Amino acid sequence: MDQGYPRRMTNAWMDLAAGPGGLGVWLIVAAVVVAGLLIGAFAFGSRQKRRESPPPRPEEQPRMPDEGPVHETRERREPDEMPKSDERTLPHDLGHQSSHTASGQERPRWDEGSSGSFGSGGPGGR
Repeated sequence: MDQGYPRRMTNAWMDLAAGPGGLGVWLIVAAVVVAGLLIGAFAFGSRQKRRESPPPRPEEQPRMPDEGPVHETRERREPDEMPKSDERTLPHDLGHQSSHTASGQERPRWDEGSSGSFGSGGPGGR
C-alpha cells in the first residue's frame, strides 16, 4: 500500500488550484452561478407575468362616441372671488378654489411700449 499516491494527487490538485489553472476553475464556477441567477430571474419574471391580468379584449377597448371625436375647448377662465372675512383667512380655511368662464374671451395682448417680460419694454440701454 503506497501512501504517497493520494498525497501526490492532493498536491497536484492544490498546485493546479494555486496556479493559472485555478483562475479557470473560478471563472467556470462564476459562470455557472451567473447562469443560475439568470435562469432564476427568468422563472421569477414568468411567474409574475402569469399573475398579471390579461390584456383587454377588442370589445373592452375604448370606443369613439357616436357623435364623433371629442375636440379640445379653449376658454379664458377667471378665479372666483376671495371670501371676505373680518378675521385673518388661513390657507386651510379657503378650501377648494374654483374658477369660472371669463366675461371676455379675447386673449390679452401686450400694448406697444408697455411692460413686457423683459422689463420696461423700452429700447433698452446699449
